Amino acid sequence: MKLFQLTAYLEERFPLNLQEDYDNSGLQLGDPSMEITRVLVALDCTEAIVEEAIETGSNVILVHHPILFKGIKRIGVSTEIERILRQCIKHDIAIYAIHTNLDNHIDGVNAKIAETIGLTQCCVLQPKQHTLFKLVVYTPVDSEERVHEAVCAAGAGNIGNYYNCGYATLGTGTFTPNEKANPTIGEAHVPTRLQEAKMEYILEKNNIGAVLAAMKAAHPYEEVAYDLIALENSNTQVGSGMIGQLPAPMDELEFLSHLKQAFNCGVIRYTALQQKPIRTVALCGGAGSFLLAQAIQQHADIFISGDFKYHEFFGAENKIVIADIGHYESEQYTSALLVEIIREKFPTFAVQLTVNNTNPINFL
Repeated sequence: MKLFQLTAYLEERFPLNLQEDYDNSGLQLGDPSMEITRVLVALDCTEAIVEEAIETGSNVILVHHPILFKGIKRIGVSTEIERILRQCIKHDIAIYAIHTNLDNHIDGVNAKIAETIGLTQCCVLQPKQHTLFKLVVYTPVDSEERVHEAVCAAGAGNIGNYYNCGYATLGTGTFTPNEKANPTIGEAHVPTRLQEAKMEYILEKNNIGAVLAAMKAAHPYEEVAYDLIALENSNTQVGSGMIGQLPAPMDELEFLSHLKQAFNCGVIRYTALQQKPIRTVALCGGAGSFLLAQAIQQHADIFISGDFKYHEFFGAENKIVIADIGHYESEQYTSALLVEIIREKFPTFAVQLTVNNTNPINFL
């Protein structure tokens, strides 16, 4: 298949507009129209990963961490990034990164961590704002059901675990066509009054184009009256971190041992134990210290993440246990998640997990 078929599917599942402003997810290198034969999935793109791609006949490298965060001035051989790009160009290998758009999705990185720990009743720890819009559309009453079905099928009307959600009120619409109009109802320069339904829906930013197109296609009017309003509501399906419950309370040291085994940690750095069982667990893949206050506010017993700095550990303030399991360790199962996601859509396509450990940190 073509590269754009793979990337379009990934971006449909995990839209690029969910990424943070500092991020650079998406196609890093390659021609979207190129034929792809095999995908190699890894957490990071290193020289060893490129060599593995060449050896296995993979012409796409799919990674979590982007290789291009900052601008580069040359593609030579003096840095690893330059050598990686040079080799990939030479062997016609594409690089695609799916980073914070995967982090911020409810079915993304943090869901995989929660699954590995064995958590239940999981939800986003810090829901994201400014991703939701309200669509208000006015339609003749006899077209209400058709328009409703069309906009919901295109992605509107999803609220948490509910779909096809909308609200309608009846009112009177007034309009007067001019001589250039081609009205479904009414005549030129004759005022028209008609009972209409005012229909309201929530939709995510990434679905706006598809929903508006579906609405206009299903609507009987030549000119559709509608409002699209940005909302301040938090999106419970999108955001940073995750919080959930253990099936049964665990002793603190027992739980830390469970973490160390589940994530194959060389070491776990943790703060003072609170001498109470672990029930509620908050977590964030990668570097998540910015969510510590949110974890405390939601009464988590422990917060699991990576890359905590010395002074950040003091933020526990004897209210929570911080467990730093490492950046790589927390995200290592992301690659397996991406393989699962691709195989769901393309079950016969060749996709494989790297055999290389890209963790740059070693323990003695």
